[in-house]
Amino acid sequence: MFKSFRVGSLFGIPIKLDITLLIVLPVFAWLIGTQVGELVAVLNTVLGTTMDPAPLAAGPVPWVLGAVAAVGLFVGVTLHELGHSLVAIRYGYEIDSITLWLLGGVAQFTEQPRVWYHEFWIAIAGPIVSIAVGLACYLAILPLPAQLDAAIFVLAYLAVLNVVLAVFNMIPAFPLDGGRVLRSLFSRTQPFPEATLRAVRIGKFFAVLLGIFGLLVFNIFLIAIAFFIYIVGAAEGRQTVLTSVFDDIPASRVMTPADEVVTVPAELPLSEFLDFVMEHRHSGYPVVRHGDIVGVVTLEDFRETPPDRRAERTVADVMTTDLKTVAYDTDSTEALNEIARNDVGRVLVMDDLGEFAGLITRTDLVRAFEIQRERQLYAGIPATEGWAR
Repeated sequence: MFKSFRVGSLFGIPIKLDITLLIVLPVFAWLIGTQVGELVAVLNTVLGTTMDPAPLAAGPVPWVLGAVAAVGLFVGVTLHELGHSLVAIRYGYEIDSITLWLLGGVAQFTEQPRVWYHEFWIAIAGPIVSIAVGLACYLAILPLPAQLDAAIFVLAYLAVLNVVLAVFNMIPAFPLDGGRVLRSLFSRTQPFPEATLRAVRIGKFFAVLLGIFGLLVFNIFLIAIAFFIYIVGAAEGRQTVLTSVFDDIPASRVMTPADEVVTVPAELPLSEFLDFVMEHRHSGYPVVRHGDIVGVVTLEDFRETPPDRRAERTVADVMTTDLKTVAYDTDSTEALNEIARNDVGRVLVMDDLGEFAGLITRTDLVRAFEIQRERQLYAGIPATEGWAR
């Protein structure tokens, strides 16, 4: 996904639109509009409606129908993701947002469900909602008179498409809903990381089949979905392995302690910052004023400052004050997630009194991961042994 912006909320969950949706929505409307005649014939056959295609395909009508149906389709996608989200909330998980984008929608959780039946019901809730929406659209057709063919067309189209959406999502191709259902069933008898990797392998197989089929019928959308399944499934598999390695390892064991962290004074002239970096060989530093951490400054902050302004500015003028922190006694997984979620290079570790206790960087996490993997693969001892609080 690319840049997204919030357009509202449902049940307290922020709803966001990715910029790609603004591109694909007119394309969907155009595709539906150009195929109104063929779609009417299919819908009449499937649902038993008696729409007359001639007036629906004349003049500007098909383009209006295409636009309304395309918007309705993404409303259905929103409800699908809302189904996932509400069940997740019922089980105690927090939802960051629901984002609509090029290939549909994504409900972003702050925490990955690890209890198998939690994930099962969260995953299956979306398709159930889609089927319910499809059924509601079909029932809404029944009392409509034949003169309202335009309304019947939109409702019939959405009835069929929402059911198709539900069926497609139940393909056992991780990270689709069916793949998550499959992982939940695997995790009943297997460790969660192993269940994930097994589901990812099956998902890759289905992605290749879908991609080949998309090439044969020359359907760009199917090819894009196949690519999405393959890439995102593999990425989530890697993330799950990373997370499993860091489970139960406290941040205090991974961090660089506060007395060993190199800090930079807030009043340091920006013109001297590169010399400071050369001396200490890090790309980012906590910024200190009167003994307190007040920000973080990086080489990127330096680069983004116009060269003709560097002489008159200090580190404090360009530092980031939105500090990302984790608690001293939290699992290192939280530090990993915080870095990934905010696309930052480091997080501050704070003690019980809110004082600066240390720093965790991407490098610290990579080093800890390598050590833990060595312990697991070659030493034959439990991953967290020796890392107790």
